[in-house]
Amino acid sequence: MCLAVPAKILEISGKYAKVDFGGLKKDVDISLVDAKVGQYVIIHAGFALQVMDEKDAAETLEMFKDILDES
Repeated sequence: MCLAVPAKILEISGKYAKVDFGGLKKDVDISLVDAKVGQYVIIHAGFALQVMDEKDAAETLEMFKDILDES
């Protein structure tokens, strides 16, 4: 099973972006998408696969939080 997680783009440098996974910051490859600072992207295996709107990202992150809280 694959899991893709939304993250917010904090800064962009070339084909890489620093993203925030709710406090955890990582560098990811954004060469597959046309993304800008402040947007949310879905990340899998270090690559941004899709830009998503803030509302959908918030709903998805809330679902992940609920799942983790139940564990």
